[in-house]
Amino acid sequence: MSRKLFVVLTVLVALSMLLVACGGGTEPVAEEPAAEEPVAEEPATEEPVAEEPAAEEPVAEEPATEEPVAEEPGETEGPAPSQGSSDTLAAVQERGILNCATSSGLLGFSYAEEGGEFEGFDVTYCKAVAAAALGNSEAVEIRPVNASERFPVLQSGEVDVLIRNTTWTLSRDTSLGFNFAPTTFYDGQGMMVRKDSGITNLDGLSGGTVCVNAGTTTEKNLADVFRSRGIDYEPVVFAEAVDVVNAFGEGRCDGWTTDKSGLIGNSQLLPNPADFVILDETMSKEPLGPLVRHGDDNWFDIVKWTVFCTIQAEELGIDSTNVDDMLGSDDPKVLNTLGVEGDLGQAMGLNNDFCYQVIKQVGNFEEIYNLHLGPDTVFNVPRGLNSTWLDGGLLYSPPFR
Repeated sequence: MSRKLFVVLTVLVALSMLLVACGGGTEPVAEEPAAEEPVAEEPATEEPVAEEPAAEEPVAEEPATEEPVAEEPGETEGPAPSQGSSDTLAAVQERGILNCATSSGLLGFSYAEEGGEFEGFDVTYCKAVAAAALGNSEAVEIRPVNASERFPVLQSGEVDVLIRNTTWTLSRDTSLGFNFAPTTFYDGQGMMVRKDSGITNLDGLSGGTVCVNAGTTTEKNLADVFRSRGIDYEPVVFAEAVDVVNAFGEGRCDGWTTDKSGLIGNSQLLPNPADFVILDETMSKEPLGPLVRHGDDNWFDIVKWTVFCTIQAEELGIDSTNVDDMLGSDDPKVLNTLGVEGDLGQAMGLNNDFCYQVIKQVGNFEEIYNLHLGPDTVFNVPRGLNSTWLDGGLLYSPPFR
């Protein structure tokens, strides 16, 4: 029994020692709350954080920066909703020059004279836009471009308007991002051959070669028409129109195709124009006219109504020789057109006499046409569809009112 008692006592002593050890270990634990006191100091470290709301005070100023934004709706509701999109007009007026792209060489339409000055039907319409926008038809910088250059220079903003015997098509009007002003020349694609070739129609070119300008609707029309008629041919393609003419004149092609106006004009570059003939067949519709970039409706309006101005003037019998006398007319249509009455020009950011300036400085449509393509020129191109509706043509101006 004494041994059992001894064992029991031994166990009890061991347990008591264990309890003492555990009890001693709890004292440091009791000190842990004291260790939390520095945590209590963290709010003091938050004081800089409390300063952050003060740093937010500049943020409170941001509504003030929004005030100009609040003014934008007012601007769009102003007298010129197009004013916000009239960047082209503002740029033209600021530089005092209209940048206009035209053909690098198409007789009758755009060509450089001996002194380097460009002249022609398209060039005169560049001058007409300058007269409307700047009051000065000579404030024009002509940028001659070939067929592959013409669209990029307009898209990039290097020029303000493109007036370069360019055909109005759906894809150019939409996917390329252009707006076409009214047609200034209704044309059609033709084919020129040598008189002594024996070729009298397109079928006679089967197995032959045709010179054509690259990157044009002319090239595509040629392929479409010949494919639809089962005519085998070999296209001989050049980037520059003058190279097409030279190659044809040198006999490197059996035929040369482009718009009939181009055939008439550039045939003067051939060694002996009388040795060539234009076939009777017309391969396509080619409405030619000015075009501008999408996104600037006001500038589009300016170019559009400049063209209409020249047509309206011919309809009303106003030309550069009598326009001053017409200022005293009793006809309201004449007075509105010339800006004597109404404020039609102001709606586009122009002077109300913009059409007067166009007619006074460059003339009406008939004057422009006859100067470059009419009976007193080497081309003598009949007006045909390019007559006003009063004479059975397609030219027609909406009312100036």
